[in-house]
Amino acid sequence: MSREFLLLAEALAGEKNVSEEIVFNALEFALAGAVRKQPGNEHFDIRVAIDRDTGDYQAYRRWRIVKDEDYTYPDVEKTIEEMDEDYGLTMEEGEYYEEEIEAVEFGRISAHTAKQVILQRIRDAEREQILNDFIQRQESLVTGVVKRVEKNGVILEIGKLDAIIPNEHLIPREKFRTGDRVRAYCREIRQNNNRSTVILSRTDDEFLVKLFEKQVPEIEDGSLEIKAVARDPGLRAKIAVKSNDSRIDPQGTCIGVKGSRVKAVTEELAGENIDVVLWSPEPAQFIINALSPAAVTRILIDEDTHAVDVVVAEDQLAMAIGRGGQNVRLATELTGWHLNILTIEAAEERYNAEDKALTKMFIEKLNIDEIIAGILVQEGFDSLEGVAYVPMEEMLEIDGIDEEMASTLRTRARDAMLAQSVADEELLKNADEKFVELCANDRQMLLDLLNADVSQIDDLAELSVDELIEITGVDNDTAAQVIMKARTQSGWFDSDQGGA
Repeated sequence: MSREFLLLAEALAGEKNVSEEIVFNALEFALAGAVRKQPGNEHFDIRVAIDRDTGDYQAYRRWRIVKDEDYTYPDVEKTIEEMDEDYGLTMEEGEYYEEEIEAVEFGRISAHTAKQVILQRIRDAEREQILNDFIQRQESLVTGVVKRVEKNGVILEIGKLDAIIPNEHLIPREKFRTGDRVRAYCREIRQNNNRSTVILSRTDDEFLVKLFEKQVPEIEDGSLEIKAVARDPGLRAKIAVKSNDSRIDPQGTCIGVKGSRVKAVTEELAGENIDVVLWSPEPAQFIINALSPAAVTRILIDEDTHAVDVVVAEDQLAMAIGRGGQNVRLATELTGWHLNILTIEAAEERYNAEDKALTKMFIEKLNIDEIIAGILVQEGFDSLEGVAYVPMEEMLEIDGIDEEMASTLRTRARDAMLAQSVADEELLKNADEKFVELCANDRQMLLDLLNADVSQIDDLAELSVDELIEITGVDNDTAAQVIMKARTQSGWFDSDQGGA
């Protein structure tokens, strides 16, 4: 059969357009399977080697070399120590020791079985070769033809390669039929059971970026840059653009003459409206641009919480928020800042309330009159820390505060902080250990709860989300998560709670 092996390898390689090496590997795999089916060989690791020049072949039983502590399967493993003691061989972990065994005549293998095994291995090799060619081309934006629509997604044929757009990566309400031409973004190559699958997406932010690169040459050559993207697939998107060439208008260039460029991208995305906004390194200006077309009156940035109060006129409120909160949600995603939209009236009411609370706190903690407390608030002091550690020269620049007053204020602020720290430690000392552990990630929330006489997990579990927000000022999601943890630890959801 030696001559027949060589002829078969040559014929199959030509017919399937693969290398002869791939065919030889498939033949060796089929022969190894046949040897393994012989009585007594069922659990052995078998390797068959075919001589590429003569066509002769030989079978080997092999064992993988492992460390003594990893030795588990004697039929297919030998230890390093065993190889040294029994065979006088020094081998490394992961190597293989082989012994020649009787091979099976090729004619004794079922012709049908052998053919199926060989063809399947060749098909796998072909698929792998096609995939490797695709990966080497580094195509991120691909166009294919719908081969079929399945329950879990759409199968696209890209040349000889099959790829899938999972349902979660299809634009909502988008329907395709067999034969439709579809463009998508190559998101990843996913490994599953030794097979590789190309995963495509039409909802990924990068799909939008790549479409603009095709439409706007200035992006591809680096004159323009897309700095950020936020999408509500199929409905609306925002992109932030920056020019690296002062002669180029980034917004106008991306939009195109009479909107031609952005319109082409919109049509590809099933009518997804796209706002092209100007990126800015200044957070306040970027946020104003991101909320376009709404006009912003005032911005107040809180660096600590990474949140921004955006004040708009009453007639701009609906536009700033957008239908179903879409505009502010996309602007939040685009800028990376949490945006709170307020009307001028609501903002004034809120800031006045905050100023009154701060004034009251300064009066009580620093033992000063309302006038001095009001001056501190007007100058932007919002905590005892700010008063305690402000440089003396900055304090002396404030009208109405002399050196003696400045020194007194700083000393009293530090004393008040020390007293508060002692009081906080006393509260923590008397609090339930599990309660403290549950709230440990947010010390201020923990102290706010303790000051409100909430010191047990059961007490916390009884609170509503609104009550927790009122006490601590945390956001809605955080409040919901904390209460859910408290209720879980309190046994609210135990199966025996409701009785038989």
